[in-house]
Amino acid sequence: MRSSNPVFSREGSFTRDSGYAGFGNTAQAGSPYGANPYAGTQYAQQPQGQAPLSDEQLYEMYNGPSAGPGATGRMTLDDVVARTAMTLLTLVAAGAVAWFTLPFQNFGYAIAASLIALVVGLVIQFRVKVSPALILVYSALEGVVLGAWSHYLNTVFPGIAIQAVLGTAAVFGATLFVYKSGRIRVTPKFTRIGTAIGLGFAVLLLVNSIAWWFGGGVNTWSGPVGIGVGLIGIAIGAFYLTLDFNEIEQAIAGGAPQQEAWRAAFGLTFSLVWIYWEMLRLIASLRGDD
Repeated sequence: MRSSNPVFSREGSFTRDSGYAGFGNTAQAGSPYGANPYAGTQYAQQPQGQAPLSDEQLYEMYNGPSAGPGATGRMTLDDVVARTAMTLLTLVAAGAVAWFTLPFQNFGYAIAASLIALVVGLVIQFRVKVSPALILVYSALEGVVLGAWSHYLNTVFPGIAIQAVLGTAAVFGATLFVYKSGRIRVTPKFTRIGTAIGLGFAVLLLVNSIAWWFGGGVNTWSGPVGIGVGLIGIAIGAFYLTLDFNEIEQAIAGGAPQQEAWRAAFGLTFSLVWIYWEMLRLIASLRGDD
């Protein structure tokens, strides 16, 4: 299945290994179990003519040890949570190093790290095989960028870093609640429109940043423009989170390989970094007169 999420939008993302059905399929061709989700397991319906399990057998099955997360070689929610925790811890650790060691207001390191992170992110996105090492490198590079800029902005606007962290957590929690409650449905139309807006927004900011660097462009870090851009950016980040949640649900339901949990962690990290950055922009604009 191909996603419109910029992180998951490539062939092969969240698909099962060779010999398994993709996660849009309900059963393998020729399977005697049809669409039974428990086909091939101890819970599958007994074939005709075979005696049903006895009470003792059912009792032993019920009280037997569980396979545990990842024991079947397929991705689970626990796998996604564990990998995401690793990427975020790597990001925070690198951010702390950048905060305390990089020269203040010297953004050369941050700019270099952001460019390298862009290249690494593109390599991760288009690689057929997931690379945990590259994903952790990407997280570390993003941590350097955010750590350097957060240190600078926190000096200008004391407390902005923790405010942005809390704001990002609030957006994540609210988006997850709205998604799980069914108030947002990830339909093809919703995906197309949101993706087009997100890509247009990113291109616009890139062009404006280049123009600003050469003495033109619009300041998107203060005043009404900054507030508007920040709100739009946060909304787009929340949109990408809904795509992440939907992809993860489908991948787990489709039996994606356990290694794909790293790709899910990469997608979530990408979205959270986006939201945090736009949260910094919004708060800086709101506090511009402090």
